[in-house]
Amino acid sequence: MKLEDLPAAARPRERALTLGVASLADAELLALLLRTGSRGRPVLLFAQDLLDRFGGFSGLLDARPAELRGVKGLGPARCAELAAVAEMARRSLARQLAAEPVFDSPARVRDYLSLHLSGLAHEEFAVLFLDAQHRLIDMQTLFRGTLSQTSVYPREVVKEALHRNAGAVVLAHNHPSGMPEPSRADETLTRTLRDALQLVDVRVLDHFIVGHGQVVSMAERGLM
Repeated sequence: MKLEDLPAAARPRERALTLGVASLADAELLALLLRTGSRGRPVLLFAQDLLDRFGGFSGLLDARPAELRGVKGLGPARCAELAAVAEMARRSLARQLAAEPVFDSPARVRDYLSLHLSGLAHEEFAVLFLDAQHRLIDMQTLFRGTLSQTSVYPREVVKEALHRNAGAVVLAHNHPSGMPEPSRADETLTRTLRDALQLVDVRVLDHFIVGHGQVVSMAERGLM
């Protein structure tokens, strides 16, 4: 069933135009993007199935292309559209973080990191390089690893921070297991990087660990 086959009062597009998009349920918003359902599933039910499968918008936007391609009814065009929405969200958040101190909105930092690092099948270690006012200069994935570990070289982190004239950094990496609890190795690495960067007057403000649907701050845990 297509959206235009629904009664006018039930069509998300018409309701969005008359009442505003904030009035729509999550499944209705997604249905606007999908436009049609899958075989045997009307578009609103198909949209709700996707949200249930991936744990809401966060999980859907975090999903990797291979995960999306594995869903019956999501062809290449729809997968590309969902990937485009996720990339638009990443770019929008990046511009907002560049316009004001990153920790003026801690939730925004978590969302930004989740969009970059959640759902990966391997570990990645990234650094947010900040200016003296703690606004985002750039985010760079510096190291990629295996299912369980990544080798991080302090010299490379220091070199990249100096290259960008950063005044501070935020460290981040993901746990492919989905459990974002800091390990002893994470604590040791954080101290090593903090000490190395301190020598060139670059502060380490936090180290975030990204899991599935959760981002843990080591600073908030008192592990810095």
